[in-house]
Amino acid sequence: MNLSDFVTDAALRAPDDPALLFGETSFSFGELDREIDALTGGLARLGLTVGDRCVVMMPNSPGFIMAYYALARMGAVTVPVNPVYRRGELEHIFSDSGARGFIGHADFLDEPAPVIASLPEMSILAVEGGSAPDGFARLDELFDRGREGATARTDAGDPCSIIYTSGTTGLPKGAVLTHGSLSGDVRSVAGLRTHQPGDVVIGVLPLFHIYGQIHVVNLSMMSGLTVMLFDRFDPDRVIEAIEREKSTVLYAVPTMINRLVEVASQRPLERSSLRFCVSGGASLPVEVLKRFEEAFGTWIMEGYGLTECSSTCLENWPGQTRAGSIGFPTPGFEVRIVDEEDRDVPQGEVGELVVRGPGVMKEYLNQPEATEKALSGGWLHTGDLASRDEDGYVFIVDRKKDLIIRGGYNVYPREVEEVLYSHPAVLEAAVLGIPHPDLGEEVATAVVLKPGEGATAEELRSFVKERIAPYKYPRVIAFVDELPKSSTGKILKREIDLGD
Repeated sequence: MNLSDFVTDAALRAPDDPALLFGETSFSFGELDREIDALTGGLARLGLTVGDRCVVMMPNSPGFIMAYYALARMGAVTVPVNPVYRRGELEHIFSDSGARGFIGHADFLDEPAPVIASLPEMSILAVEGGSAPDGFARLDELFDRGREGATARTDAGDPCSIIYTSGTTGLPKGAVLTHGSLSGDVRSVAGLRTHQPGDVVIGVLPLFHIYGQIHVVNLSMMSGLTVMLFDRFDPDRVIEAIEREKSTVLYAVPTMINRLVEVASQRPLERSSLRFCVSGGASLPVEVLKRFEEAFGTWIMEGYGLTECSSTCLENWPGQTRAGSIGFPTPGFEVRIVDEEDRDVPQGEVGELVVRGPGVMKEYLNQPEATEKALSGGWLHTGDLASRDEDGYVFIVDRKKDLIIRGGYNVYPREVEEVLYSHPAVLEAAVLGIPHPDLGEEVATAVVLKPGEGATAEELRSFVKERIAPYKYPRVIAFVDELPKSSTGKILKREIDLGD
């Protein structure tokens, strides 16, 4: 088993069908497979071999996809890294991963260069775009088309990728994902997709993130779909593609969906080719979901996943969506909702969501204690609080660590955020707990208003107070121009400054 078989199999079935579009550049499945094969030869010539770890630190591009599959094909291990990470972040990832190789982009070398120089073992270096610094090979010159590529025999349990978690607490941990877990998750979600010939997948998710890798790349390759890859998310360009193409599919995060709704509200679409959208990466406010479905004439399947289970493990099934829910386990996955002693909680009560299934990671690299804790009892402990209704739909209540305990009462930020998003003037909102000398924690929120709209703190407090229990409404409200976000669009609550 090898992850790159998805491309090889598609090339055998339909070698001339379009696989990848990037601006004016295009590749058929046959061409893409040959390019990947040629790159394995060049990387092997540099000295990269089976089991070696290689950082891939590039923005979305065909080169990223080719490097991703070439490394898998030759039995090396990809360590995808956000190209805008700073030196302090890179020092830990590069050192902890034990990477021998580095493939980057010329526009994003200032931060990794000094880290690479401090690690003599990271000696196999390649760069895309611009001129190659001393010691770096040019990626476009590594395609060894004159000989057969170096294809390795890999098993399902062999590492394929090490992806570092966001590190909201402590240093990021490297989740070791195997050829089997990555392929298993793709096959799990494939049965829930209503793909049809000619679908174009709009690729705006960053490929260094597991969500983009599984859904935009791997699922599309396995299904023989065309990926229209964007170097970055631009709502106007996305809407243009949706209006222009015959049939499109979108994978996105809530922040992207919210921005698309705002643009569409200012300029309604002439036509929509969007057959369906999948939302993941963070909780999607119900109000935003409804507005998107109305504006784009389609439906959203909200799902749930995390790096440690190779992306998606729960999702609303086609024809069985329920707003606000993350749906049911995807085929092959099982879920439970448990208390602090790992005992199942009664239906309707809140507990920690635990999962097991074909996509679960092998381990955290170099962290046996963290691995044992995360995989206790054979179940992946997600750290997310959830409940399940009488029909079996699962609802995420909040992150376990984001729970606010105000005067002994539990306040789940997402519940408060849902109310705020229903206010006509609110574009974005993030609710968090702040220290309080008497209550322990107080409920606070940072709010971004829609352009041209106005609202006072007292107005928003009253609006929320009328709709939920009195102890839950935010006493502290700060208006901000924007909320800090990760590169995948997830709101970073730990970086929110509420002012004085």
